[in-house]
Amino acid sequence: MTAMPGEGGPIASAADVDLSDHAFWARPMHERERAFALLRGLERPVFYAEPEVSYAPPGPGFHALVRHADILEASRTPEIFCSGDGGATNIPDMPPQFAEYFGSMINMDDPRHARLRRIVSRAFTPKMIGRFEAGVEAAAARIVDDLLARGPGCDFVTEAAARLPLKIICDMMGIPDEDHGFVFDRSNRILGGFDPEYGGGDPAAIGENLLTAGMELNRLVQELAAHRIEHPADDLTSALANANLDGERLTGQELGSFFILLVVAGNETTRNAISHGLHLFTENPDQRALLLEDFEGRVAGAVEEIVRLASPVNFMRRKVTRDHEMNGHLYRKGEKVLLFYWSGNRDEAVFTDPSRFDILRTEGPHVGFGGPGPHFCLGAHLARREITVMFRELFRRVPHIEGGGPQRLYSGFINGIKHMTCDF
Repeated sequence: MTAMPGEGGPIASAADVDLSDHAFWARPMHERERAFALLRGLERPVFYAEPEVSYAPPGPGFHALVRHADILEASRTPEIFCSGDGGATNIPDMPPQFAEYFGSMINMDDPRHARLRRIVSRAFTPKMIGRFEAGVEAAAARIVDDLLARGPGCDFVTEAAARLPLKIICDMMGIPDEDHGFVFDRSNRILGGFDPEYGGGDPAAIGENLLTAGMELNRLVQELAAHRIEHPADDLTSALANANLDGERLTGQELGSFFILLVVAGNETTRNAISHGLHLFTENPDQRALLLEDFEGRVAGAVEEIVRLASPVNFMRRKVTRDHEMNGHLYRKGEKVLLFYWSGNRDEAVFTDPSRFDILRTEGPHVGFGGPGPHFCLGAHLARREITVMFRELFRRVPHIEGGGPQRLYSGFINGIKHMTCDF
């Protein structure tokens, strides 16, 4: 396996922080916390060069929005900080060949974004979600059954945290059980492209690996959708493939891109929140004890605190549509800004002792599901439900389970845990 880049020298000041350097994201978490605290303490946002990638030409650079207030304001003003000009999930502008697979509504602005979200929301109704919520408890019970059967020392991420959201998303879409492993592998490749375990460690091949994984997931759902148009079933693919809102339907490409967004955003992020959650409860036994004293009364706060500290998505990108002053700084038309949710969720101006895990915390709101506005996470309700059910089942049957030795995903975009052993 190819080794990760070195961690670099010590961070003594904000001048030592380079968010465009891939190696920064291999640093220990305490160094990352220090780096962002130093950046939040600056009077103005830092402007960085863009990281070099093999699949896109160098761009003009980006401003790093690291304060909670800036993230909220940029999120609330999508007419100024837009998502659609080059994409929201990548720092370089998305090459045209990538847009076919990754050009989902998260990378769009109104009116096109509103059109797609309107069609998708009609199928992604509380009734549809509620029908699958009943299966969350059964799935969590089976996962804990298997965890107990495997015994201590197994990988909590692959054996528990990843399985629940993957099964729920695939069941919702009507993806057969035999294809779940395929979906899991391809979503890992999309979000872990820079990690040697998933991307192969060859920077020159990252773009090709991303395209191949996107193409394969797209093909899977389009073939299923074509079948569901002729033979509809009681699943989300049928609802989306046959949705008709005032004569508007999703194209095959739009459906494929939405599926990729769903399996990546709805699967990877929730599994990382669950993994981070166990790690947090292991490192903070007092908070575990608090939760176990009154699980139903405190679990909602615990889930929000897990998502705040986990911040599974480190950032989203926006592009400035016109000259705009925000908090004393002038942003010029065409400039890029990165909304660092991970940093905003640790902003000392909003959260007291922000690195502390406190399930009774009332400060906020956090931006773990994105900021307010049109791009707030469509699946936030389902994610909260899955995290709640997973810990209810775990702590009911294995109350002293602990996670140790987390192996972190090498990524600037996702704050992920790839592997973590568990003991009980």
